[in-house]
Amino acid sequence: MVESRQIKIRTNGNCDIVDITGQVAGEIEGSRIDSGIVTLFAVGSTAGIGTIEYEPGLVADFKACWERLIPSRVDYQHDRAWGDGNGHSHVRASVLGPSLTVPFSGKRMMLGTWQQLVYVDFDNRPRSREIAVQIMGE
Repeated sequence: MVESRQIKIRTNGNCDIVDITGQVAGEIEGSRIDSGIVTLFAVGSTAGIGTIEYEPGLVADFKACWERLIPSRVDYQHDRAWGDGNGHSHVRASVLGPSLTVPFSGKRMMLGTWQQLVYVDFDNRPRSREIAVQIMGE
């Protein structure tokens, strides 16, 4: 059985990291599926989904890491073509990836003690975002 849903969030952009663990857990809880997998997909090309220990120090480290790996203030061909200044956002999102699959059993995700699901908005402005959710199993 497959159930498709969506989660809508507002983000601040500029590597805004949003803990979506509770929202995803709520979608699983509200489904008719007891055990299986949940797949999350960031709709759009300037955001990604992953896991992290969502605590202030690590969130700050994660943001700083992206600036070191894929700086926002360098020349990107995308910016030259479109003039929107978010070339770095597209590259960062491609590296993190747009989707994540998490197993669950008894309607509980099989996450580690300190592991949370996060949506990372790399764009250079606040946005209304959508996460496609597919819950599969029995």
